[in-house]
Formats: sequence, C-alpha cells, structure tokens
Amino acid sequence: MLRISLIGPGDLDFHFYNLLEIPPEALESEVKKLAKSFVEAEVELELTPSEGIAFELAKSYKKQGGKSVIGSIPKSDKGYGIKHIEPFMNETVNRKPLFNRFIDTGDWRQQNRLKALLGDVVLYLGNSPGADLELNAGIYLFKLMKGFKKGISDAKYLHPEVRAGINIPYTILVYCPFLKSKTLSKETEAYMEKYGISLSYIENPKQLKEKLQELEK
Repeated sequence: MLRISLIGPGDLDFHFYNLLEIPPEALESEVKKLAKSFVEAEVELELTPSEGIAFELAKSYKKQGGKSVIGSIPKSDKGYGIKHIEPFMNETVNRKPLFNRFIDTGDWRQQNRLKALLGDVVLYLGNSPGADLELNAGIYLFKLMKGFKKGISDAKYLHPEVRAGINIPYTILVYCPFLKSKTLSKETEAYMEKYGISLSYIENPKQLKEKLQELEK
C-alpha cells in the first residue's frame, strides 16, 4: 500500500481562514473531498499527531472508511516530550483509534528531519515554518541517501521506516489551492530535479486521486 506523508500548517485559523481567506465551511468541504481521494486510491497516511490540516484530513479519511493511519512521534524525547500531543495520539473516529500504529522517531530533532522521508509520497499542504522545515530536511537528507555526499548513501541508517525512493521514485505533491504562491520557489524546484525527486502540482481532489492511482501502478 502506498504511504502518503502529510505535511502542512498546524494553525488552521491563521493559515487557511486568515492568510488564504478560505471560509471554514469551504475548507471542511475540501478536506472531505481530499480524504475521499485517499480512500478511493487505497493509500495509507502518515502524519504527526497534532493540530492542523494533516490531522483534519486523517480524521475525515477514517470517517470515510480509510484503513490505515500511522503516527510518527518522538517517543524517546527527553526535552519537550510528547505529553502535549497525547490527546491527538488518543483520538478516536467511529469509536475506534484514529491511529493504527506509531513510528518512534527518537526525539523532536529527528522527527523534523525524518518526517518527509517516512512516506513513498509527500503531500505538501501549505507553506508554513514547520511544514517548510520538514520538507527541506527531507529534500536534504534524500540528497545524502542518493550519494550526493561522498560516503553516504544508505537510507536505513536514518530509520528503518524510511520509504522515500525505496518502492517508487521519491515524489512530492504540492496542493496548490493551499499555497498563496501556488508553487514552490524556482530554487527548490531546481534542487529537487538535481536530486531526482519527482514534483507535481495538484489543483484539485480529482487530480490527486488520479496521480496517486498512477503512482501505484
């Protein structure tokens, strides 16, 4: 089953209602349609259990019959810990746990570094400091995995759950309606091309479903 790593803003009010001026009802409708695309494409989701667009998508996916949601969490973190995300980890949908299982990434620093590598595909759901940190860390570490730095090329030294580039070419999908700029920077696009990362811009839920089904073939 294709695993989709969800990366996006955590502050719904500021990013979607304020910056993008998407009304709550319109966002809810879009989330439902995107989640339906995941269900119909028969993919599994990976995300950090915390407030934000990824969490809303995961809940809608499970409500519509989605089968597998994986949480990536830094169980061993000795600094901030994970107590503040436990309510999200324990979320239920239809009286069943939202999360089927959890991946322990170690600590929060490793969580941020590894997040975008834990899926076969990344779905980038908006430009925010946290989302960009995770996306750029994934691109940089994939560069190391592909041998662009001498002597480093094995994905498994990072984490046994790393999926980027293992089963299919590492793919990053950008959901344009959730970006004010509509695209990544030209510099980021150029580096992704250099490192062999496939980039596609997605305009609507139907196109997302078609792209995911194409990647699974």
